[in-house]
Amino acid sequence: MIANQDRFNKTLALFDAANAQDPNQDEGQPKELLYAQRMTAMIGRYAPEASEVAQLAVRAQHIERWKVPRSSYPMTKEGYYAWRTGLYKFHAETAGALMQQAGNDEAMIEQVKMAVSKRGIKTNPDTQMMEDVTDLVFIESYMLGFAGQHAEYSEEKWLDIIRKTWKKMSDRAHTFATSGGIKLPEPLVPLILKAIAN
Repeated sequence: MIANQDRFNKTLALFDAANAQDPNQDEGQPKELLYAQRMTAMIGRYAPEASEVAQLAVRAQHIERWKVPRSSYPMTKEGYYAWRTGLYKFHAETAGALMQQAGNDEAMIEQVKMAVSKRGIKTNPDTQMMEDVTDLVFIESYMLGFAGQHAEYSEEKWLDIIRKTWKKMSDRAHTFATSGGIKLPEPLVPLILKAIAN
């Protein structure tokens, strides 16, 4: 349920205007704008009843991601984790500032920031909802492309990636993914089924 539709629409428009500045393209559109639209489309399919907080969080999850490139951190495993943690904070702060501009109250802003920064997976329903939607979008729209970029990965490495993704998802998201809710990337279906079988 959206408390104030005008404010909600204004907030989404500000998120989209920010992501429309992405210099990187995907399918002829700014990459992060397309990603945000896919996230909103997915939450609409997966959980049309989702809270306003969750709907705002999924739209802002990668907001202005290109401003914090992977290369801005050391190219090590530790550097990767530091980059991811830095991104969560960056996305949350950016979303919060735009929400303030759109006239959202502090309580709503803090709740969205908590979800965007991935605090409370498994315990905060809005954070878990955003995680579910993130993983469903990754599997349906990005996993195959990611596989193409990492042809050197062994089957074991892939099984590990899929299992880690699966572990973060709720039981509801598992059911949605395996019962036709998303289009699984066909070449990877045997691998996905193998990963989640045990």
